[in-house]
Amino acid sequence: MSCKAFNLSPVAGGLGAEISGVDLATPLGEAAIAEIRQALLDHLVIFFHDQHLTPEQHLAFGRRFGYLNIHDFVDGTPDYPEIIEVRKEEHDTQNFGGAWHSDVTYLEEPALGSILYAREVPAFGGDTVFADMYVAYDALSEGMKRMLGGMTAVHSARRPYGPRSNYFAEGQRSMKIRLSNTAEAEVAHPVVRTHPETGRKALFVNSVFTIRFTDMTEEESAPLLNFLYRHATQPEFTCRFRWQRNAIAFWDNRCVQHYAINDYHGQRRVMHRVTVNGDRPY
Repeated sequence: MSCKAFNLSPVAGGLGAEISGVDLATPLGEAAIAEIRQALLDHLVIFFHDQHLTPEQHLAFGRRFGYLNIHDFVDGTPDYPEIIEVRKEEHDTQNFGGAWHSDVTYLEEPALGSILYAREVPAFGGDTVFADMYVAYDALSEGMKRMLGGMTAVHSARRPYGPRSNYFAEGQRSMKIRLSNTAEAEVAHPVVRTHPETGRKALFVNSVFTIRFTDMTEEESAPLLNFLYRHATQPEFTCRFRWQRNAIAFWDNRCVQHYAINDYHGQRRVMHRVTVNGDRPY
């Protein structure tokens, strides 16, 4: 598929497309940014290869899509607080993002999307898998859609970042992660959100930050939530990206979940992530 500003090739039967013929290190015109935004809306996650960005250029590209997030619990790089370094050293056994999730849904206004840039990659392993929450919703029965349509769920950062968290008890001290009482805060979001740009409905619960349904206990919520987590990440709803150095993945956090595969023990992987702020789900 050819666009005015670049070439685009889908990578799977569902979501995902690779874009070539564009240099993100250069200042792009409004028309090119509009085409990239449309590609993101059409394909949910877009991939770029052989990009050579300074931190300033990474930030500048992210800012073309909105204001940038400063993470509450992961310190940014020393000179660039909006860039978090997703790092796994050779001696680490855990990785960052090693469970199906959408980014920072514990915020009142979760992210629009994230732009992940590969600085160092292992010789093999370390792929990222993405899942389409539009098709996950569409595949539900009409009865399930009616029930979920009137429900909200509580999201919180306490599982990974609360003071009693064991998510990063080992191996993640290579990263600048802070456990905090502020991670106990809760916010309610609709279980099915309407995308603010496409108008499509998507499932909006994830296993890392969704705690329970509103006005229900965690025990009562678990059976249905666990069903939705399994349902939403079926292979047919996914695409898988094999990283190369200087590649970029840009995903729409409003309708995509992702999972960083932890299959490269003994190897180093360093990624830089910039996250674009979003709006309140409805």
